[in-house]
Amino acid sequence: MTVYVVGELNVDMIVTGADVVPEWNREKLVDSFDLVLGSSSAITACALAGLGMDVRFVSVVGTDDFGDFCIEQLKQRGVNTKGVKQDSSMKTGVTLSLSTPTDRGLLTYMGSIPAITPADLPEELYANATHVHFGSYFLQDGMRAHWHSLFHRLRQNGCTTSFDTGWDVRNLWYRDQIDLLLEETDLFIPSEEELLHIYDASALEEVWAKLPIQRNWVAVKRGARGAVMSSPNRSFHSVNAYPITPIDTTGAGDSFNAGLIYGYLNGKREEELLLFANVCGALATLAIGGIGHKTTLQDVEVFQNSHKTRS
Repeated sequence: MTVYVVGELNVDMIVTGADVVPEWNREKLVDSFDLVLGSSSAITACALAGLGMDVRFVSVVGTDDFGDFCIEQLKQRGVNTKGVKQDSSMKTGVTLSLSTPTDRGLLTYMGSIPAITPADLPEELYANATHVHFGSYFLQDGMRAHWHSLFHRLRQNGCTTSFDTGWDVRNLWYRDQIDLLLEETDLFIPSEEELLHIYDASALEEVWAKLPIQRNWVAVKRGARGAVMSSPNRSFHSVNAYPITPIDTTGAGDSFNAGLIYGYLNGKREEELLLFANVCGALATLAIGGIGHKTTLQDVEVFQNSHKTRS
């Protein structure tokens, strides 16, 4: 099985400490600083490669040191980068992540992040892909109007599809466009907070009635409260999170995405699928950066055998 990930690429500069909130005209000391590969799409791609999938990345970066760094980091983690283009007219995107043991805040310079367009998609994607995923719906400006037609074409060829929204920094949320895209999406994987904003709801229970009738699997990430899934036949399944002490929560949701995609493609469904994805998300928090921990199938098995979810 071959998974294509079409997405943004950027570096993450991660500042870690108990108190990382800046104060004007004052200096603070922090625990650590790391430069790592960022982007929701890239972290999901690396996590899928760690699980043993054939993963091919499609993106645009600048012809600069950060662009070279992104490509090399993907290669080191077993992701095929033949579909990554470098463009000298732009700079590679950068995200500054201010990370505490319980949460994080992000500051992003867009650069090349929104640059990918349908013209950048390789022809072999349509012929070879078993599954196509993208992250950061709201940041990928060059693709937003084209996801529906792309997914429709792919699914006609027997390919499955998935996407994650990320946070909408412009506060537009594009509900109508997302509703239309869900018709052609096998796995929709937002966080709970993102989903509440998209559907203008105060609680998750309100969202289910607002989702379009034509939809497939919807898996909602709830952080320390686990995850919940709505199936195509409208049955609901939920699991609790695993009790762990995270080092850095960067990329946990993206690794959850990878676990969900891998499990789905390998026949897992409902609670079994959610638990597998939860383990992948939990393991990602045990190192700095979204790709700091390479999770293998053996890691998942060992973790599940030695940990129980919260009661």
